[in-house]
Amino acid sequence: MWKWLHSYADPQRAYKLSSTLLPWFASLAIALIGIGTIWGLAFAPTDYQQGDSYRIIFIHVPAASMSMAAYMGMATCSFIGIVWQIKSADWAAASIAPIGAVITFIALITGATWGKPMWGTWWVWDARLTSELVLLFLYLGVISLYASFEDKVLAARAAGILAIVGVINIPIIKYSVDWWSSLHQPSTIRITEKSTMSTDMLYPLLINIVGFGLMIAAITLVRFRTEILARNAMRPWVRDLAKAQREK
Repeated sequence: MWKWLHSYADPQRAYKLSSTLLPWFASLAIALIGIGTIWGLAFAPTDYQQGDSYRIIFIHVPAASMSMAAYMGMATCSFIGIVWQIKSADWAAASIAPIGAVITFIALITGATWGKPMWGTWWVWDARLTSELVLLFLYLGVISLYASFEDKVLAARAAGILAIVGVINIPIIKYSVDWWSSLHQPSTIRITEKSTMSTDMLYPLLINIVGFGLMIAAITLVRFRTEILARNAMRPWVRDLAKAQREK
């Protein structure tokens, strides 16, 4: 069932696939984020309670949701790397970690900016905010472990174990507003029920969520290709690629 994974253990094939997907992901990300952001900031109606200050939602919610999605992607790659011993999966996990940390930081900063006019303070030790901060520390821990060992195989194992264990924080972030008393508003986007947000606000928000996901994928592919080249610098195909780039 999982034999198809082993075909991408070949660094050259993984590099070619990344190169093929990158322009598609990047183009779609730019288009969707442009449409969603302009729609949300300029054309979505003003909220009757929060006024125009709510518009930060079009950045905050995509960043927060993708911070969790990126972590799950990193943990999945780490699991594949540990169980099936596929090095390219470890390289993918290492590529995602810094991107996830940045997007989590953006989620925290935009959340604090939104919280100031709504709650009267930049920060409270709310369950949702605290668990999102823990997510940032998990990303930083994974990054630190990758950088702490000269043996990159050992580094990948240590970082991968932390990434997998840290998955327990994802449902805590997701359901914290339901499990504990929280200042943070409940989710307005529902999968199995009708969303509580006006469609004029919902559509640009959904577009930006997809756009942020594609943006993270595109940046991950850029870093992933760099990781492949760095780990295979002495391979003939990498030398041929470098030679071809110099001749252009």
